[in-house]
Amino acid sequence: MTFLMVTGCTSEEKAESERDSNSTPKLLTSSSYNLYKSESCGCCEEWMEYMSDKGYHALIHHPKNLTAVKSSLGIDSEYQSCHTAVFENGYVMEGHVPAKFVTQFMNNPPDGALGLAVPGMPVGSPGMEMEGRFKPYNIYLLKKDGSTEVYASVESADQQ
Repeated sequence: MTFLMVTGCTSEEKAESERDSNSTPKLLTSSSYNLYKSESCGCCEEWMEYMSDKGYHALIHHPKNLTAVKSSLGIDSEYQSCHTAVFENGYVMEGHVPAKFVTQFMNNPPDGALGLAVPGMPVGSPGMEMEGRFKPYNIYLLKKDGSTEVYASVESADQQ
């Protein structure tokens, strides 16, 4: 892994530092991402393992104020979930976004996109599997201008 040492702080570097004072900025590969989560969240660990099985690899951060990290990334409270993935290209994946939609998005990101979000923790979504139960959910396209739209509707577990 390559490390980037920062000796001075621009406002962007300061914001990154404030997000997680215990981490050093690192260069990521295209299939790697920074995962911001609570230390005790089991479903975040499950989602991370699921993503690893799909070829995506996490560098984990446990910020003191996860909500502040999400807000600083432009994720409105109504679209927040338990974890946030930030890829090296700056796109965010909030919550239990299925890998197939992450890949689809990354291969063709819409103009003005911030990323994707699955608000809350829908039963049956990746990382939230519960004895075969499933609740349909929407994946939202988050835009840099603050607007959103439905990116995909997941009606069954086999659509993930």
